[in-house]
Amino acid sequence: MIKKILWFLLFSNIGYSQVVINELDSDTPSTDDKEFIELKTTVPNTSLNGYVLVFFNGANNLSYLTMDLDGIITNSNGIATIGASLLSPVPNRYFPFDSVVQNGPDGVGLYLGNGSDFPTNTPATMTNLIDALIHETNDADATALMTALGETVSYDEGATSALATSQSIQRKTDGTYEAKTPTPGANNDGSGDIYNGILISVNTAHKNENQSFDITFTTQTNVTSDLNFNFTLNNGTFTAADFTGSTAVTIIAGLNTATRTIQLVDDVLDEGDEVLSIKFGTIPSGFVKMNDNIQIRVIDNDFTVAAWGTPLNPTHGIVANAKPAGYYDTLEGLSGAALRQAIQDIIANPSTVRAHNYGDVVDILKIADQNPANSNQVWMMYVESPRAKLDYQTGSSSTGTWNREHIYCQSRGGFTDGTSGTADGINVWMPTNANDILSGHADAHHIRAEDGPENSSRNERNYGSDYNGPVGNQGSWHGDVARAVFYMCVRYNGLEVVNGNPPQNPDGFIGDLATLLTWNVSDPSDDFEMNRNNYIYTWQYNRNPFIDHPDLADHIWGTKTTIPWSATLSNPDFTESKIVLYPNPANEYIMISGLTTDIPIEIYSMTGIKVYQGIYKNNSHLNLNLAAGIYLVKFSEDNKLVTKKLIIK
Repeated sequence: MIKKILWFLLFSNIGYSQVVINELDSDTPSTDDKEFIELKTTVPNTSLNGYVLVFFNGANNLSYLTMDLDGIITNSNGIATIGASLLSPVPNRYFPFDSVVQNGPDGVGLYLGNGSDFPTNTPATMTNLIDALIHETNDADATALMTALGETVSYDEGATSALATSQSIQRKTDGTYEAKTPTPGANNDGSGDIYNGILISVNTAHKNENQSFDITFTTQTNVTSDLNFNFTLNNGTFTAADFTGSTAVTIIAGLNTATRTIQLVDDVLDEGDEVLSIKFGTIPSGFVKMNDNIQIRVIDNDFTVAAWGTPLNPTHGIVANAKPAGYYDTLEGLSGAALRQAIQDIIANPSTVRAHNYGDVVDILKIADQNPANSNQVWMMYVESPRAKLDYQTGSSSTGTWNREHIYCQSRGGFTDGTSGTADGINVWMPTNANDILSGHADAHHIRAEDGPENSSRNERNYGSDYNGPVGNQGSWHGDVARAVFYMCVRYNGLEVVNGNPPQNPDGFIGDLATLLTWNVSDPSDDFEMNRNNYIYTWQYNRNPFIDHPDLADHIWGTKTTIPWSATLSNPDFTESKIVLYPNPANEYIMISGLTTDIPIEIYSMTGIKVYQGIYKNNSHLNLNLAAGIYLVKFSEDNKLVTKKLIIK
């Protein structure tokens, strides 16, 4: 404590006001989106330039968060707050994300210095320390951290753990602390200036272009003279060109509310969905913002629709295979291990193939996994539904977001965090080869857009023997993951697919082979897969051969390992791509177009039970009485077997 007193005396002589940690609320209801720390200066309206807050983990006495205070000025009560996204009144500065302050036993120190002086995992120190607080939520004291910061008392946020979410730790006039109801932005004893709060009220439901909506501004008490201020809506690509309406507000003396109407512009540009952000401009003294930065999604109605279907309603033969001429010529006549090696020589060719980083994958997926029915969305594989491209997960919460899903999961592949998370574009790449396992971290051929929580649910589980997607999914992704796993096992040395449900360790094994071989047939490659195969090639200069020629899997792992492979036999030149089974999903009947004659037809359940056998008469209705589910329809045309997936609703 002597060192801290000396620092106070030294810096008060050169113009620094005394600064203390006045209040801390580390544990708030729900998701900790109202947590905060409050500072107080002895002189009101004092700049906090030159100060920095450092949060320490009581388990190891190392820093986990640093907040530089440059640019913050305390209010007329000498108060300044740093807080989470829903703290009210609005803090002087936001934490980088919600729920960032640990509940304890931990500590926070106020230092003279810069944020760069305290990188993550900096040991706790008393050097340049101005004030410190050790806090907990009815835990054992962090005694080592207390010693490191020169403190003798650890303060509980509540008298019991149950009270911790409703109370904060507040400084008393004698320099000690107590737990009480939080008072962010105000003196702990209720003294000092009392501010009139201004609240933004608006319906935050998604808005369409050409829609209008009202924004209401309300003060806590009636204003005594006209209150004038401005607000903005601009946010990234959403600009003044995207709306009309006044952004100047006047609350007339004697009243406490005013409303502005905003009209969204319906342009003809496909800019993608955008987010407007309602933000206060400068407000007069005596008032505080009760909320701010209220965001509303604006849905762009100028999206485009592709000619092909989603994986849930697949089409075939619409997207042309863009493989270079002769790409697979070296595979002709090979089988087994020789065929596998020849495939690797193509897709891991060090003189051709390019490796990008994990940051680039986000940009790749926005095109490769674009929803064919709406160009402003991505298609999420396991949950079989779209989500706006804007909703990519950037914070700690995954709810309502999409993320990058490794089909050959990182923990099994041994390439966890193997590349940079910073995108550097299609023209920046590294050479790679079959032994470059770390490049598997960012190989887009096995990374798909996925719902955030479902991505976490899959985790490192094996397909088929453990993971089969969310309840009720129709398996439209089964073949996709099979072909992605097959690609990874050939592209990179050290990766394999095996039968059963192998554990994570050692790295390099994923299951279940038998299931994936079945999925490869039951869910054949479609236009969606072909389109993403074509697009990823423009980045990586390699293709997934198992999308171009799905039967290669049987020649390497299945029943054809001794049979020489031929592109001609793999993709016979017949009319399968023109044969369409519809409606699909179906209720009472199906039809098959593209046939030249009547054909024998069989329908199987996904468990292999034959549920129908008969003759389909060309261009007629085939009435069915099948339970809801997924079936395989098999028939032959010109002595060539055709298999189609049928969904009965």
